[in-house]
Amino acid sequence: MSRKLLSQRHPLLYFLAVWLKRFQRFISWYFGSKKFAATITKDRLYPYRIKKHQSVLIRKLGDSEMYLQYNKITNLKIAIARINGIIIKPGETFSFCKLVGLPTKSKGYLPGMELSCGKARPGTGGGLCQISNLIHWLVIHSPLTIVERHHHSFDPFPDDGRVLPFGSGATIFYNYLDFQFSNNTPYTFQINLWLSAKCLEGELRISEELDYSYHIYEKNHRFLKIGEKYYRQNEIWRNKIDKKSTGQILASELLIKNHAEVKYIPANYRQN
Repeated sequence: MSRKLLSQRHPLLYFLAVWLKRFQRFISWYFGSKKFAATITKDRLYPYRIKKHQSVLIRKLGDSEMYLQYNKITNLKIAIARINGIIIKPGETFSFCKLVGLPTKSKGYLPGMELSCGKARPGTGGGLCQISNLIHWLVIHSPLTIVERHHHSFDPFPDDGRVLPFGSGATIFYNYLDFQFSNNTPYTFQINLWLSAKCLEGELRISEELDYSYHIYEKNHRFLKIGEKYYRQNEIWRNKIDKKSTGQILASELLIKNHAEVKYIPANYRQN
């Protein structure tokens, strides 16, 4: 039997542990050496688009309450207003949590679905990971450098129209599980986000056109049964491609290697 952490034994201890981590994050934000991106303009300043993507707002997710997904749309609208049009200049770092802030009822956030402690459950501001997931997908198609990314430790629901590889997102939990990337290039970038009738949409733009692009793909995807539990594994790779040639691959790299427990019985799996 696994032993519980001290912070898991009593609600007060958990509360204190969370706020200690949040305080440590505040110290790093305001007294650290990073310069955080803060300039926002509603104008689309740069003519060159690196990547555009969209994700469906409402999905059928097991037996989850649908009201949580409709509430999520309200939460997304509030958070998008804090990010849309953000400029990331050379030497700056994008911080999701610093830009969006703590999601609270007083700001208009509603209960949405969040994944925490091995469960899918309601939480104020739930659903904001859909934005961080989308931005992460845009960023890995660019020369920007990811400096902090976290992923869910479990897979709660079977795929329903999944488009992106499993485990390609970036989860956030204000504020000590942040999503951050830095601009170590001579170019300036801009992120634009908006909601259409059925989708969250976003794009990443750049001040100068690049002579290369990136292709993201999945390898070695499988489900395993280990003991009485089921797990999902895969690898996410990236090719850097020369635009001037006929698709010549300049470099290949492994970005992410996933191993996560699944909370359902997969249709096909291998006994290990």
